[in-house]
Amino acid sequence: MTDPLARTPLHAWHVEHGGRMVDFAGWSMPVQYGSIVEEHLATRRAAGVFDVSHMARLRFDGPDAAAFLDRLLTRRVSDLPLGRIRYSLVTNDEGSILDDVLVYHLETPGGRRYHLLVVNASNRQKIVDWIRQRGEAVGDVEMQDRTGETAMISVQGPAAVQIVASLVKAKVGDLGYYCGVVTEQFGRPCTVSRTGYTGEDGFELIVRAEDALEVWKNIFRAGRELGIAAAGLGARDTLRLEAGMPLYGHELSEQIDPYQAGLGFAVNLKDRAFPGCEALARRKAAEASRVRVGLELAGRRVPREQYGVFHDVQPVGEITSGTFSPTLQKSIAMAYVSPESSAAGTEVLVDVRGRREPARIVPLPFYQRTTH
Repeated sequence: MTDPLARTPLHAWHVEHGGRMVDFAGWSMPVQYGSIVEEHLATRRAAGVFDVSHMARLRFDGPDAAAFLDRLLTRRVSDLPLGRIRYSLVTNDEGSILDDVLVYHLETPGGRRYHLLVVNASNRQKIVDWIRQRGEAVGDVEMQDRTGETAMISVQGPAAVQIVASLVKAKVGDLGYYCGVVTEQFGRPCTVSRTGYTGEDGFELIVRAEDALEVWKNIFRAGRELGIAAAGLGARDTLRLEAGMPLYGHELSEQIDPYQAGLGFAVNLKDRAFPGCEALARRKAAEASRVRVGLELAGRRVPREQYGVFHDVQPVGEITSGTFSPTLQKSIAMAYVSPESSAAGTEVLVDVRGRREPARIVPLPFYQRTTH
């Protein structure tokens, strides 16, 4: 007998509003409500709202929390200013990627400072166990898994600032990218960060589980005249792929290191000691055996994960994610290929169900929003 799927505090709303529920990392999550393309385009043109409560939220309290995390993450945490957020990685002793995470440095209204780690749902238990195994002799720090007690809602798109600013006490329009604040949403505690996984401007809100449904409804009330739409995992995937953002289990895994993935910016080696740092120093100095690239196909056939990439007749790599881009109206993919075949403009072939389709290497991201 299998364990029942975990449900977010918004599960009943998704079912009531036609969400097609699927098993995602042990959670019952909406993959779409109607058309994935319509949800995708609503996010690009106005605002999409995503339930991302399946993402793990680990809180670290105590005066030694920063030092503790500094010894676990590839990115420096000890100098993270209050109100700032950093993208980082967790690596094993061989320097391969266990997960990609966001680390926050926040302060409660009462003046208590803490750090928050947002972890991919599929890696929650692995990372919790890893932290507990590696958390020896660091001092005064306490970790709490707050995933079940809270919900996380993502509001993404050009109208996101207008929508969220009308709902929370803080002046979120003044928040910089990758900044966050603990505030209130109509008297309810709410953490707001200017982060997202779509390539658009937007915010992610963390609220108490018991407040989630009312906050979710308030977001739709605030955006009903602006073209707001509920969006599921399907649109989230096509949006992040257009934005060239890696996904754990596809572009990231325990067989891939940060330099292959193009994430060297998320590794601080100087004067650091964290799992895998010595191995990463060696990998940085060596040429990568394969590198992450973008691909555009000449035709409309969609490349999928594990499809082969060829240069002439020689296999040079493999697709990790692919889709037909609703924004660009062309087939796109990310892949790992040999360094010799990774230069932008290189003509390659992709084996799409037995037929080799012409494609070329292009810079990432495929889509970049215009800023005003």
